Amino acid sequence: MLRDLILGVQMLFVAFGALTLVPLLTGLDPSVALFTAGVGTLIFYFITGRKVPVFLASSFAFIAPIVAARDQWGIPVALGGLFAAGFVHMGMAALIRWRGVGFIDRILPSVVVGPVIMNIGLALAPVAIDMSKQHWTVALISLFSAIALSVFGRGLLQLIPILGAALIGYAAALVLGLVDFAPVREAAWLAIPNFTLPEFRLEAMLFMLPVAIAPMIEHVGDIYAIGSVAGKDYARDPGIHRTMFSDGLATTVAAAFGGPPNTTYSEVTGALALIKVFRPRLMAIAAVAAIGLAFVAKLGAVLKTVPAPVMGGILILLFGMIAAVGVRTLVTARPDLTATRNLAIIAVVLIVGIGGATLEAGSFKLGGIGLSGVVGVLLNLILPGSPRESSASHIVDDPSQASEFTDL
Repeated sequence: MLRDLILGVQMLFVAFGALTLVPLLTGLDPSVALFTAGVGTLIFYFITGRKVPVFLASSFAFIAPIVAARDQWGIPVALGGLFAAGFVHMGMAALIRWRGVGFIDRILPSVVVGPVIMNIGLALAPVAIDMSKQHWTVALISLFSAIALSVFGRGLLQLIPILGAALIGYAAALVLGLVDFAPVREAAWLAIPNFTLPEFRLEAMLFMLPVAIAPMIEHVGDIYAIGSVAGKDYARDPGIHRTMFSDGLATTVAAAFGGPPNTTYSEVTGALALIKVFRPRLMAIAAVAAIGLAFVAKLGAVLKTVPAPVMGGILILLFGMIAAVGVRTLVTARPDLTATRNLAIIAVVLIVGIGGATLEAGSFKLGGIGLSGVVGVLLNLILPGSPRESSASHIVDDPSQASEFTDL
């Protein structure tokens, strides 16, 4: 139990930086984001039958729309739009339940899902580099500590490479005088998060609905990614209709409390791939820890003292792991890569995603990973032929193969 507690807290630590960054950039309360991430993850945990090791937290896809809606209508009205956005996921979940999971396999074969998963990791690469270059010495200490602990560690040390690397990196930053304890001294021990009720205006709701397309496609990619590294077909059991419904409901509930939209966190999937422990209850532990931390301002302030380069070095490894899972998706499904249509789909999806292309029409904006996924789906439906995969599944047939793949 103690080991699971440590591993669960480690998962929260992996997600903490991105989780709190979104509210800081959009004017929302970071403590509320912690609370709603925990609640959203528990919603996901129970609706999916406690089967899928996924952590839900603040979605980066909504940063620009939240800022735009906040500036035009104010935060409560922006939250009303986010409340409505969750129903896009729930509507798609109903469609998948009606048509079956084969519907997803047809519109999202490996030649689409693989590159989208790669984009999830590669498109985030600049984030890791920008955080790391603030102090490369500290970032490299964190990076090589994570690699060393995962490769050479034994027992508990091998299971906590992220937390261990963070502690080592933090110690190095402390020695170099990069840690500022002022936020800890100023913070109260206990504080109630600044919960905000949403207000509903039709124009704000219509503005937010299209934005949900991007995280919806990312969600499918993440479910296949975690299924790939865990060696399980989560798309069929408990089913993508349940995972996507849970994701949408978590977003709607988050907005009801004043938090940012929730989405599946790729960095947590990368951490699981690294430690090769796929117990869903770890996510429940992380969720409870997040809810508790939301009310303990002093502990939250301590975590905020972690310098960016400490996490930047670790994220270099984790985001790279996600990209590698995308490669494995293609290797496992073995689509016909001599077919020009398949190569064209993969090429365009990668360039659109990594290049950060955007499509704008009035207040509607779609770009990055979301746009690359939409383009991949359309090309797969329009171009003649099929991927001709060796298997319709995007997961690893033999769980042991997933372990071999994630050995660094």
